[in-house]
Amino acid sequence: MSEVRNTMAAQATGSYIAQEDRHAAHNYHPLPVVVASGDGAWVTDVDGKRYLDCLAAYSAVNFGHSNPVLLDAARAQLDRITLTSRAFHNDQLGPFVTELAALAGKDMVLPMNTGAEAVESAIKVARAWGYRVKGVPDGEANIVVMAGNFHGRTTTIISFSDDESARADFGPYTPGFRTVPYGDAAALEAAIDDHTVAVLLEPIQGEAGIIVPPADYLPAVREICTRLRALFIADEIQSGLGRTGATFACDLVDVVPDVYLLGKALGGGIVPVSAVVADADVLGVLHAGEHGSTFGGNPLAAAVGRAVVSMLATGEPQARARELGGVLRERLEALIGHGVVAVRGAGLWAGIDIDPVKGTGREICERLMERGVLAKDTHGSTIRLAPPIVVSEEDLVWAVEQLEAVLVDA
Repeated sequence: MSEVRNTMAAQATGSYIAQEDRHAAHNYHPLPVVVASGDGAWVTDVDGKRYLDCLAAYSAVNFGHSNPVLLDAARAQLDRITLTSRAFHNDQLGPFVTELAALAGKDMVLPMNTGAEAVESAIKVARAWGYRVKGVPDGEANIVVMAGNFHGRTTTIISFSDDESARADFGPYTPGFRTVPYGDAAALEAAIDDHTVAVLLEPIQGEAGIIVPPADYLPAVREICTRLRALFIADEIQSGLGRTGATFACDLVDVVPDVYLLGKALGGGIVPVSAVVADADVLGVLHAGEHGSTFGGNPLAAAVGRAVVSMLATGEPQARARELGGVLRERLEALIGHGVVAVRGAGLWAGIDIDPVKGTGREICERLMERGVLAKDTHGSTIRLAPPIVVSEEDLVWAVEQLEAVLVDA
């Protein structure tokens, strides 16, 4: 009977995957698992098999699947109104931007939907600030970015990406960007001139493999930007909102950028919500009609975002990520020399370089999936772990044990 059930399960999974392969654009290469439901740090596939989610939708599900607080906020708003557009005010947007601004210690919020939209919006704001405040000649603004960056896949953003899989065959590319090595403050300073309006970076590079810069790097960036009068824009779309054990990764080194870019976890894994957060002397450069979004700041998104901000305001998710992050780091570092080459990260976010002899990152993730753990590879033999912050210590330890078992068997 078990063989019959397994055959039927494989057929069901295969059917869903076949439909997706046939009718969805092939811009992703997902693991062969079909998720049907989720609760906390666990998800269940169409065949009833449970998996520990150690990706959390690239940190969009920081607070767990089916989080009751977030679901209650969404349900309550669904019964009232979900979309008005910004042609009118709604009763959730004002409180949302007020509470988010307070959490970030800034004056103003520009609400958008996706992370890439937040980045694009910040580029527009920085250029407008450069022309209207700094006095850069029209059309001459430049922004300094980092090698190995990942800020999204729109045509402007891929113009300053060095990931050929995101960039190749999508030109012509948008000018106005200069790339310097990540973590090199001297190179950054040398690249800035009188026409530089901003420095855009990830406090911890996520897609590059959870790359943590030297401890003195972000403070140096802050000093350089202040002295040379360029906006410091921190893309905290993946690193922010509790993931690293702090509200923002910049907090880990006591640095405050001019602009925060937020997304992913801001929508609680329920709706896409992003934001550009800055003081009035920066975001105040925008005038009516110069930028907008039909769905940005919609009542449903704002209601869910308010619930997220309320949870973060307690400090509890950040403290939990710090505590469990220590457990994760200790367990992973014990695997160095036993199939693991290096471990990087902060809080509940880890990049693990696998010995290529043991397999590619994709192969390791496929073997983890077979053992009930979902993770994601990046850049060859590197895998990432980013479980929801609600994960239990017991489950976290179990996940690392599965990785150890996979490496022993490889």
